[in-house]
Amino acid sequence: MSELDALQVRDEVLQAMYWMRAEGIDSAPTAPVLARFLAVPAGTLEAYLERFAREGHLERAGSGFALTQAGEEAGKRTFADEFVDLTRPTHGECDANCWCHDSPESAADCLAERTSVH
Repeated sequence: MSELDALQVRDEVLQAMYWMRAEGIDSAPTAPVLARFLAVPAGTLEAYLERFAREGHLERAGSGFALTQAGEEAGKRTFADEFVDLTRPTHGECDANCWCHDSPESAADCLAERTSVH
């Protein structure tokens, strides 16, 4: 396995595991479970998972693997990077610091202000 392949697989594995845990799907998936999500043969994936555990991104948890703190941070970062275009405000949409988050009434006023035609 080349270093570039290992980095690419690591990003995909950590991102998938971060998402799976956040969605309540599995907090310690086995190689076959991860393989179904990543469309990679489980036998191929197992060697990578063992390597990522040695590197400190994963740890054994029963018959599966769980994210370590370092793995969680990396998975969160790659997940955010992957979906940045889907999570940023669109044209005319307010951001997290907008005054509209103060109350439901403020939210309604903000929406009306942003959607009104002048």
